[in-house]
Amino acid sequence: MLGMLFNEKECKELDYVLRKELDEMLLDMSDHRLDQDIRHAIANRYKTVFRMYARFAPSKELSKYARNARFPQVRQ
Repeated sequence: MLGMLFNEKECKELDYVLRKELDEMLLDMSDHRLDQDIRHAIANRYKTVFRMYARFAPSKELSKYARNARFPQVRQ
């Protein structure tokens, strides 16, 4: 396990970057023109980024990025 120290400005920037990345991945996963394998890879990456974001995001913000029926889980 690695630890990092961030100042307030860096925390806000990390929050912004992770939210934008999650938004982009949700958009990509809902695009049925993409190959199933690509969407599966994006879904795996989404899980990792979501767990990173979940470490410091408030639950109200976190619920916006929880996957649901609108963005179904990609089947393997």
